[in-house]
Amino acid sequence: MSTLTPEIIANTPSDDDLFELLSAELEMLLPDGPSPTDDFIDALRSLPPGFRAMAATYELDVSLALDDLGWHFVNWHHWSLAEETAAGLEELGAREMADIFRKAMMLAQEHWEELGSPHWSERYSGSELEKALDPLNDAAWAIHETKKAGLLSYWTEYARRHPERLQGGDAPC
Repeated sequence: MSTLTPEIIANTPSDDDLFELLSAELEMLLPDGPSPTDDFIDALRSLPPGFRAMAATYELDVSLALDDLGWHFVNWHHWSLAEETAAGLEELGAREMADIFRKAMMLAQEHWEELGSPHWSERYSGSELEKALDPLNDAAWAIHETKKAGLLSYWTEYARRHPERLQGGDAPC
């Protein structure tokens, strides 16, 4: 159960302060942090819908800040996590980004075994997959750059719109 109540959210005037509260709550709910494992997916699925979405999309934000969608699938090579990320984007109201991510998933799926193989990171640059993802990367980066805190901006917007979705657990996302 979340300790971050709708009243606390409503009385937190700054988005920066609210983001800090949301981050601290996530760290408490997922003390082992994110990982591309079945245990992490199980932990994600036990969270309230809002925190589930936030936790599932965090690493995508990092990937877009540092790399691209292809590298995201290399570094976070777990199909269920990719599905959770897409569903999390939808939950947070990032529908355009969710559409881009789902298209990237379909392209990545064609290369999924390769993405998880040793040394794929050495072959990704200039690969057919990287070239196919280029327009999707451009679209994702454009969205990422329009938000003050990248995809994490959706967190505070969501929390203010749907504080009740940060309560309880075991709810579908």
